[in-house]
Amino acid sequence: MANKRQSKKTNVVTLATPLANLKANLKGKVRRHLRSLGFRRSKDDGRLVIDGTGKEAIRSLHLAQRNNKLKQNKEFIEEQWPLLQKHFASGSEIDPGNIKPELELVRSNSWQANLFRLAALTWAVPVSNGFGRRLRYLVWDRHNNKLIGLIAIGDPVFNLTVRDQHIGWDVKARTERLVNILDAYVLGAIPPYNMLLGGKLVASLIRSRDIYNDFTKHYGNLEGIISKKEKRARLLVVTTSSSLGRSSVYNRLKLGEQQYFIDIGFTRGWGHFHIPDTLFIEMRNYLRKLKHKYADKHRFGQGPNWRLRTVRAALTALGFKDDLLKHGIQREVFFCELAKNARGILRTGKGRPNIKSLLTAKEVSELAVKRWMVPRAERRPEYKLWQAASIADLFAEKRAISKVVEMR
Repeated sequence: MANKRQSKKTNVVTLATPLANLKANLKGKVRRHLRSLGFRRSKDDGRLVIDGTGKEAIRSLHLAQRNNKLKQNKEFIEEQWPLLQKHFASGSEIDPGNIKPELELVRSNSWQANLFRLAALTWAVPVSNGFGRRLRYLVWDRHNNKLIGLIAIGDPVFNLTVRDQHIGWDVKARTERLVNILDAYVLGAIPPYNMLLGGKLVASLIRSRDIYNDFTKHYGNLEGIISKKEKRARLLVVTTSSSLGRSSVYNRLKLGEQQYFIDIGFTRGWGHFHIPDTLFIEMRNYLRKLKHKYADKHRFGQGPNWRLRTVRAALTALGFKDDLLKHGIQREVFFCELAKNARGILRTGKGRPNIKSLLTAKEVSELAVKRWMVPRAERRPEYKLWQAASIADLFAEKRAISKVVEMR
């Protein structure tokens, strides 16, 4: 009998040890990763802090995530770059006075989708894949059939304090009317068009009749994934945020008398961007061992901010405080109203969208090229030195990233 008890006790210890080891190893990895990024604990209150708040410091924080994404896409880049490099311009191929921007809606499983994915990998700050409703665009220069930039808008996060306060939402109103807002999670120009303030052109195209109509066509009468109710949605507002603190792209973004984006404040510096995919996968595996409900709660419709919730649950299970998610990097948030009465409709749920002032993408483009790109070309002619082959250098893993691409 004693032998049986002893055997049973030994088995329990043997089974528990791998989980304990997994916990200890994962805790060590989290600590080492945060130290490698330059984070340390404040002596005053123990919160996470980092030395430096400039744009280079922020790029460095994203470096591990960016390099990891490039590793994951290595085969894709090697396969697609020889096929798609012809769509990237050299500076000598641009005639600033004759730039002819055009929006192309990207379809899944197309060569345009591959081009979008490839071009997005040049961003110094990795971009997300978006979730839920999504519209992706290539912005072309039809004068030479070269790529100017990228736009991707998708479902916004559920909780965004500065947005909700700006609109005047309570929780009930937000739940009912968030369907009328999208977030631009990819928005920018690629070289050499970024050198000609192409980022301002691309951002301005958000407030165009073309994008408003595309949204209505694709999502105007869909059933809500979470609510299961039919919602007659209209794209009233697009939000976006700057990855590198204050933005020089969206500030003072105005054509004629029309303001395209307004600054509504900053995020609070909470998030999970400093947790790379490799570490996130290990966190989810650990939660699976614990049979935690968030281990596989990753599909849209199962709750907002699923990745943030999962990381928080894993950190708590590992014995960390969730203040490890307070990285302190605040993003400037911008608000673009496609309808003049957008805030009123979002606040009250009443009224018809007033879109009389919405210009077509062609009309917006003509104004933007004349307002920003032509004068910039005259002042800064060095864009002519850019060679399209240099795009390949942006797919290389690096220790430090220089700003060559305009980012969100």
